[in-house]
Amino acid sequence: MTELKQVRWGIIGCGAVTEKKSGPGFKKANHSSLVAVMRRNGKLAEDYAKRHHVPKWYDDAKQLIADEEVDAIYIATPPAHHLEYVEEAAKVGKPVYVEKPMARSFKECEMMIEVCEEANIPLFVAYYRRSLPRFLKLKDIIDSGVIGDINFVSSIQYRPANEEEKNKDNPPWRVIPEIAGGGLFFDLASHTLDVLDFLLGPIEQATGFASNQKRLYEAEDIVSGTYNFASGAHGIGTWCFSTFGHMDNNEIVGTKGKLVFSTFGHEPIKLVTDRYEEEWTFERPEHIQQPHIQSIVDELLGHGKCPSHGNSAARTNWVMDQLVKEYYK
Repeated sequence: MTELKQVRWGIIGCGAVTEKKSGPGFKKANHSSLVAVMRRNGKLAEDYAKRHHVPKWYDDAKQLIADEEVDAIYIATPPAHHLEYVEEAAKVGKPVYVEKPMARSFKECEMMIEVCEEANIPLFVAYYRRSLPRFLKLKDIIDSGVIGDINFVSSIQYRPANEEEKNKDNPPWRVIPEIAGGGLFFDLASHTLDVLDFLLGPIEQATGFASNQKRLYEAEDIVSGTYNFASGAHGIGTWCFSTFGHMDNNEIVGTKGKLVFSTFGHEPIKLVTDRYEEEWTFERPEHIQQPHIQSIVDELLGHGKCPSHGNSAARTNWVMDQLVKEYYK
């Protein structure tokens, strides 16, 4: 791969997630720029380019990938297209940054890793919480030994179905398994499972149950699972997307204390021991992926390391596959 001094990005799939969460971060990160965007609807691609002051737009992904002024590719499409675009980028030797979940299945993740290794290009994944101060603080606390050896972690997330998800004639892609890999569990719980991998290390055993309780769409709407970490810690989680209210809570319990935090919320993270309690509050970044994008740019320029690569992200897909495999067999 050619040595870079500035990373010029091209986005494949300039949809909603790129409007604020990620897109502007490519322009605001140091030594980074956004030079091209692509969407199959050319009018929408052109509109995005004009509004965000991006020099080029395409309605063909292969043309963007082949553009000599594009150094690295951000794939922000639904998971069904991640593998094919990674393969195309690998053919021309360009680094890729892929939205989460990494793919529809662990098998597809393995294929993506293989083509990138063969092409000698890095594969990054948008588990951007690994780069946020909030979760770095959690890791520092755990690594400091304040809560002792980790015994177990419990996670629970639930919310009601929204009106879009209730539309049986035209459901959103996130609840269409052929596109998303599964239902909202794949889209949302993947963040929690990746955070736990980041904080506690890999999960090596997992089993679960998935069901469709409300039958609003084809995909599962509730998943419960148990898992064991390589460290010896146990885990349990439930994710439900058809309830009456909202909950997003994780507890990591050790021999000396516990940590309480949410995956998606911004309330304080809380440390509880038998001697004292302490809380920390963090501001939400304007463009939540920007710190993660900066870590990718730094790695590509040779003076840093991104905490989310294909191998770590694939582990999350493996766990999700284990938890829903009976539903999709």
